[in-house]
Amino acid sequence: MKIQECIDATHWQLDTPQLDLSKEISGAYEGDLLSWVMGRGNEGDAWITVQVHINVLAVAVLREFSCVIIADNAAVTEEFIQKAAEEKLVIIESGLPSYETAVALHQLGI
Repeated sequence: MKIQECIDATHWQLDTPQLDLSKEISGAYEGDLLSWVMGRGNEGDAWITVQVHINVLAVAVLREFSCVIIADNAAVTEEFIQKAAEEKLVIIESGLPSYETAVALHQLGI
């Protein structure tokens, strides 16, 4: 499923609309411990997390995730969004708890 299709289906908030939304989401990984995600996430995954700091972006770029989905109404800053845009990393806010966000992606076939 493409990022745009995921957003259309879930109506989650897209924080980086200027970026390419045609990338495929090939899977998902949910986790907040950066070292754990670095070792277990796969290229093309949508990463679900409540962490909102610069190191999240570094891990996401390193692992070549398709996007980062910020769950549970974690406070996303403008600085975080701007840095993500510079790194060409799509940021989405689901507003749901992490588990429910993962369930929603699963129901979409991700």
